[in-house]
Amino acid sequence: LLLHALAAMSLGIMAGFFWTYSANVNLAMQQMDGSTYATVQSAFNRNVRHWLFFLFFFGTPVWCLLALTSAWGERSRVWWRSLAGAAVLYVLGIIFFTQQVNLPLNHTTEAWNPQAVPEGWTQVRDQWNSANLWRTLANGVAFGTAVLALAARAIAVPAMGARDRA
Repeated sequence: LLLHALAAMSLGIMAGFFWTYSANVNLAMQQMDGSTYATVQSAFNRNVRHWLFFLFFFGTPVWCLLALTSAWGERSRVWWRSLAGAAVLYVLGIIFFTQQVNLPLNHTTEAWNPQAVPEGWTQVRDQWNSANLWRTLANGVAFGTAVLALAARAIAVPAMGARDRA
């Protein structure tokens, strides 16, 4: 249960990270002119690349995998399959999606000269915001699924114990 709880917590931290960005930072960034947007977005992109972010970003599926492998004998249970689904959603909807969509957009904005942003810069900003909203929703679903799976698993443990005593 501890590994499962750590997996769910890690999914929750990442869901909170993406939610905060979508619900607060992106809204503020939409009010900025091109020069300010280019400067601030590039600064965010550079400053998010630190060990703690990477620990949670890439560590989340590791926690899920550890929780799943430690309970391999229960792989036919709904909670196990739910946690596996949450892990797959995170890997595809967050890590792979980030690599394919958000990172190329980050490289685009980081290449801009803030004193002369290209025409259509708002389209790039809007694409990035939409992509981040997708990550927010995907991570939220993965987190919710992991929490529900954890609750189902925790409820099943005492019930199994009572059956064993009978």
